[in-house]
Amino acid sequence: MAVVLSLLGAIMVAGLLIIAPSVANAPALARALDRAHHAVYPGQQVPERFAASLVATEDHRFYSEAGIDPFALARVTAGYLTGKPDQGGATLYQQLAKILYVPGPAGVLGKGEQMLLGIKLALSYPKAKILQMYSAVAYFGDGYYGLQAASCGYFGVTPAALTWPQAALLAGLVQAPSVYDPLAHPALARAREAHVLGRLAATETLTRAQAERAYRQPLHLTDDRTGRCPATASG
Repeated sequence: MAVVLSLLGAIMVAGLLIIAPSVANAPALARALDRAHHAVYPGQQVPERFAASLVATEDHRFYSEAGIDPFALARVTAGYLTGKPDQGGATLYQQLAKILYVPGPAGVLGKGEQMLLGIKLALSYPKAKILQMYSAVAYFGDGYYGLQAASCGYFGVTPAALTWPQAALLAGLVQAPSVYDPLAHPALARAREAHVLGRLAATETLTRAQAERAYRQPLHLTDDRTGRCPATASG
């Protein structure tokens, strides 16, 4: 019976993927969003420190999943069935699908569409391209759309020059930019930064000692609205 149900489920998902909209225009949509926000597309290649920080805190199975995290999906489904919906569980693919295709509040149907489009994005683009598109269109608060604008605006450095604590803080912002705004709510931002550094240690990207040492490093926040972004590394 379990095999039959699994087969029926696979057939249903395959059918839904066929009728779901194409994602061939994803780069064009990302470019249009950045043009509307006066941001650079596609921007520089996503640096390793930011990519690792983002994956560790937002979707730690990113490199092994196919657009959907079955463990997170099971948790979210159980939450809905028990009346305690878990708002987490969206993969980076699904988050990108929301930004590009399903903006605004989404009910059950909207989340289902995000899931299907996330799977199609995973099947259509290499992971490096997904990270590049996501980083180019994500909102980091204070009017900064895209990693390049946020890195230059908050720290006065290019994304490639971000330190571990700076990368961790930026990766932590995408979940709730206004809540974790480092200029308006520095204590909450530092707590979020600590969480991301903790996730980097938990996923063994950093050792616990390296994460603790990174947290003690200064962030060098600048709030430079001029857009100047020197290419020199900050450390």
